[in-house]
Amino acid sequence: MVRISEACTCGVLRQFGDIIVAEAERTGLSLEAWLMVGLLVSVVISTAVIAIVSSGKTTVFSPYQNEDDYSEQQLTTMRADLEDYNVANTMSTPMLVNDWQDPHRTLLVIAAPEKPFDAAEAAAIHNFVTERAGKVILASNSTNAQLVAEEFGVKYFDAPIRDDINTGRYYEVTTDNGERVSPDTKKIWSVASVSQDVTAMGDEKAIPCQKEDVDSREVDDCRMPVLFHRPTAIQVLDEQADTGRTVSVLAHASTSAEIDLGRGDSNPTLGEGETGLIIRIDYPGQTVLDQRSPSSGGGYGELSATGSIVFVSDHSVLANHLWDQDTAEETGKQQCDSPLYVQHAHMCWDTDSEGLNKGLGDTTWYGNSLYFTALIEDMMEFENTELSTQITRFSSNFNLVFDESRHISSALSMPFTEAMGAIVLLTSDGVLKWLIILNLFALLAIAIMVVPEKENWRHVFDLTRFRERPSKVDPSQYQRRTRDAFLSKVRNFNDLTRDEFARKSPAEIMQMVREPRLVELVSSNRAFSNDELRELIPHIRRWGN
Repeated sequence: MVRISEACTCGVLRQFGDIIVAEAERTGLSLEAWLMVGLLVSVVISTAVIAIVSSGKTTVFSPYQNEDDYSEQQLTTMRADLEDYNVANTMSTPMLVNDWQDPHRTLLVIAAPEKPFDAAEAAAIHNFVTERAGKVILASNSTNAQLVAEEFGVKYFDAPIRDDINTGRYYEVTTDNGERVSPDTKKIWSVASVSQDVTAMGDEKAIPCQKEDVDSREVDDCRMPVLFHRPTAIQVLDEQADTGRTVSVLAHASTSAEIDLGRGDSNPTLGEGETGLIIRIDYPGQTVLDQRSPSSGGGYGELSATGSIVFVSDHSVLANHLWDQDTAEETGKQQCDSPLYVQHAHMCWDTDSEGLNKGLGDTTWYGNSLYFTALIEDMMEFENTELSTQITRFSSNFNLVFDESRHISSALSMPFTEAMGAIVLLTSDGVLKWLIILNLFALLAIAIMVVPEKENWRHVFDLTRFRERPSKVDPSQYQRRTRDAFLSKVRNFNDLTRDEFARKSPAEIMQMVREPRLVELVSSNRAFSNDELRELIPHIRRWGN
């Protein structure tokens, strides 16, 4: 009882000390004004910095941008062609991929990363593929993808490859007038498999996949032409980086292709079959939870799935001008039946010894869409017999997510994109994401509204109560209230009730106090100055201890 009362009395004395100090004349802006100014300044500075850094940069390789000037470099046609899937996008960090629903039925497309990944993001993607049976296609022609590639023992070279001008595997391009464009040996073609390592294929590698093969998902024993626009080279450096996996080089450049380091005739070549263009790595036998087929026990439970990641050495393979056959022809890409291949005596994919045999089927290039559509379907779990046919029957049960977080957005959208990316780090739930935003603004508004000026506060012990003093204490009452607070402490220290203490004589009270300076405060009618009261308050606090 004594301790509680002493704490209360000390609180009252501390209050009077603050009130006396607050008598100094107020200057400058109020606290709420400073909070508002700080908020506005921080918003303006953050927006300006992001806008300046991203100014003059237009988002390309996006499935949602379709500006006329850059429409050929977007992924809008790819998104439209794959609309049977549950198509979505993410503009937050890839660190959250493992929080997604049904990761074994989700394929993440990362095209043209303009911002490099950090180690945490690379590790998250690795776990997504190797532990959650997730699917990833990472298309890049720069080392921005290197940290992710290193997690899987793959290397991206930081230079484009070029082929031999005479015998190389580059494709012909014409202008709008049908005139031949000067040969660009960095625009190469290759013939790719969907699931087999081309270096290990036999006679079936000369068989061209037909459209009906893609429709029926029978593409294991055939190949398709794929066109690249200035790819780099990728290599598998450590095939034993992870155990229990299958590594397949689905496409590679010719043996004569070299890494263009600008050394003239001294540029390095990687050797036969080593200049990779598309590499697939599968991790079968992972345990996931989903709706099982009757043959696997039915109901919701554990089943086996395969995680897959495909590294592509060029992001343009997914862009509109190479994805869509009509757009490609409008931009001058030539098929093998063009007379330019004969006139200039270089190989096409149906005449090269490592290409396709046109006597075994149609070798027409129908845009890269035919190949990547077949690849995506093969990576998904459509052929998983343990998975319920209620799921595998419909493509809409599988998720295709475009990663927009690697792109540099326009100056207007960049502040919003960065802010949302930071918020989503806290949660990947859409409802909680917006609750966080609203709560941040609400807390700031409450702080601005309820924080009054300090000298107009009174101290309370219930921190949930915020009440302002209706009027400031009259300075003439400081001495009386300090005296009353001290006498309350004397009464509580001696464990007396109010009535018992009131019956005490002045001499008895002086005997209880004893300290001369405090006796003078209690017994004298002299007026004390504020400075004298300020000096007495520490003595009152120490009294009785």
